Amino acid sequence: MKFYKELELILEEKSPAKKIERFQRFYQSFQADSLTFEEDFTPKEFEEPSYSEVCKTVPPQNVPKRSNLTSKEGQINLLHAVAHIEYSAIDLALDAAYRFHGLPREYYADWLEVVGDEIRHFLMLEKLLCELDAEYGDVEVHDALFEASQKTQTFLERMAVVPRYLEANGLDATPMILKKLKKLPKSEMIEKIIENLEIILREEVEHVKKGDVWFKYACVRENVDASIYFDIIKKYYPRGFLRPNDLNIDARREAGFSCAELKNMAKREVC
Repeated sequence: MKFYKELELILEEKSPAKKIERFQRFYQSFQADSLTFEEDFTPKEFEEPSYSEVCKTVPPQNVPKRSNLTSKEGQINLLHAVAHIEYSAIDLALDAAYRFHGLPREYYADWLEVVGDEIRHFLMLEKLLCELDAEYGDVEVHDALFEASQKTQTFLERMAVVPRYLEANGLDATPMILKKLKKLPKSEMIEKIIENLEIILREEVEHVKKGDVWFKYACVRENVDASIYFDIIKKYYPRGFLRPNDLNIDARREAGFSCAELKNMAKREVC
């Protein structure tokens, strides 16, 4: 089995179930060290996300609001939004392994491990959607994460933007969602949602940490200072860090952010 070609086929797979099944076979082969890394493989630039036949996409501002979380509709909208983030993250991690060649085997092992985690998260949320008589694809979604992968075609920029900006922002957002959920009247579904989000939050710290390691590796390889991170983020996200008062300082520090970086983001002393 060819490493990059098989990843390409997994990335292009439109069916979530078939994508997951194919990845699991591929990952077993990777762990058994029975894959061949092609030396002359040219990665594709994908023009549409793999979920394009499953989900209807709309601009981010038109995605259904995650309000009234005590209602079935509100819970479906919340679970679907998080499931879409996790499904998009599957492809982002796959693409990180597919697109950038000539790196240490540990790099590929890290991002394939992330794929496995994101699949597990997606399946957890899909199960809860099923309990609410819904499924992935029932709610409109946006393409913001896919578009980020389209824009960041260099190793340095990808490691800065996807794990250290987009995924790290999730470390800030999830505690706020959990705080809101924990104020609601208790119900079996609310408790299940809280449990799932807490698992995802804990495990996403490690994903951001992997991104931090490989971002710093890219900085050394390209002989640039790690402070270039802020230039890269400003290039793609001119508004920068939108909720500086809500930064999850502890989680971000655990994931590798320095106090100097956190001070820059928060515009104040934070550690």
